[in-house]
Amino acid sequence: MYVLHYAPDNASLIIRLVLEAAGLPYRVALVDRATRQQDGAAYRALNPTGLIPTLETPDGAISETAAILLWLGDRHGLCPAPDTADRGAFLRWLFFTSNTAHADLRQLFYPDQYVPEAAIPAHHAILTVRMRRHFGLLDRAAADHPGLFAPDGLLAPYVAMLMRWSVIYPRGQAHWFDLARYPALQAMALALEGLASTRRAMAAEGIGEAAITRPDYARPAVGSAT
Repeated sequence: MYVLHYAPDNASLIIRLVLEAAGLPYRVALVDRATRQQDGAAYRALNPTGLIPTLETPDGAISETAAILLWLGDRHGLCPAPDTADRGAFLRWLFFTSNTAHADLRQLFYPDQYVPEAAIPAHHAILTVRMRRHFGLLDRAAADHPGLFAPDGLLAPYVAMLMRWSVIYPRGQAHWFDLARYPALQAMALALEGLASTRRAMAAEGIGEAAITRPDYARPAVGSAT
């Protein structure tokens, strides 16, 4: 059984969605962000970066969202195999989502970690332009490769959570993300919301059923999203 170290409505939710959709056995271990448990010695022994998620597997602990997804995909046949035609496209969009889109979105969440306070408004303006461009590329990719962006696959949960968080985080930001501009991603999001496994994952973290198309803040019974 896998152990998913999670915090509500964090990147660990992407992994939970995949585990639920694939019917893989797992249990969760809360990382309490309110008390900075991610900085404690026990968690850092599993994941030296202190970031969430970490997945404990028979092969040891794995961190980094894309690495966990790729490991699960290869181990359980959830992604194109290395010798198949779709493998290159799958890897391209998995690592674009992780290394480019997710990395840029994180700068919007924590601008003080990247620029001086006086530069935050300009930084936000630049990054929202970049994020709209990223979502445009992902929308075209989802239209061109619908199988790779199927709701029970690996790419859809990752991209969908970036869409969700673009609306609700950071609190108080000017609205910049419009789902209607991305019809292929909108269809993907609706299909993902329609899965029973998605509803289970969202309910476990105190998130409503329209978590992507009409996102609201998580209200978890335990733990903190921020």
